[in-house]
Amino acid sequence: MDKNVLRNLSYGVYVVTSKDDDRDVGCIANSVMQVTSNPMTVAVSINHDNYTNRCIKKINKFAISILKEDSDAKIVGEFGFKSSRDTDKFINTNYNIVDDLAVINDSCGYFICKVIDQMETNTHTVFLAEITNADGYTDDNPMTYKYYHEKLKGTSPKNAPTYQEEPKKEDTSSKKTGKWRCKVCGYIYEGEELPSDFICPICGRPASDFERID
Repeated sequence: MDKNVLRNLSYGVYVVTSKDDDRDVGCIANSVMQVTSNPMTVAVSINHDNYTNRCIKKINKFAISILKEDSDAKIVGEFGFKSSRDTDKFINTNYNIVDDLAVINDSCGYFICKVIDQMETNTHTVFLAEITNADGYTDDNPMTYKYYHEKLKGTSPKNAPTYQEEPKKEDTSSKKTGKWRCKVCGYIYEGEELPSDFICPICGRPASDFERID
């Protein structure tokens, strides 16, 4: 079975935020869809292992910020490859508070959502929610999952609904350049050497967290 065909489905890249008492939490999601227009209703899939999942269930509210193509890639690293359980993901992130929920400034805009139903799968909760507030910041192109993979060379967090383990590929080229892969997020750097002061543009990890793969 060719699982790669699933990548032909259209996905965006979103930051889903909620609250843990007085603390803001959030994670990356790529499975968000509009269900109805009247009332405006969306569905989002969040992994059971994501701390944000239990926070949404606790307060029955969440926000969705729609990342754009030129959003800082470190937002994906911060919200996609760390846990709100033990990390304040908002320290280095510009955001506003709308209806008591954090929304990302560096985005196309946001939705504020009230949970009206949910469905459990083996690994994820699908939250059905009514949009109670929304605003757009820009007409810039929203970041798609395909753009994230092909242009930013990012990979999916293991908790993502679309996660697939990437096999190591043998480089049969002349090998004039090397390839190093970030052991945290999977970003691949190509060049003659990996600079000692290199910082991963996706998750912000240093060169010491990269492994040579060719």
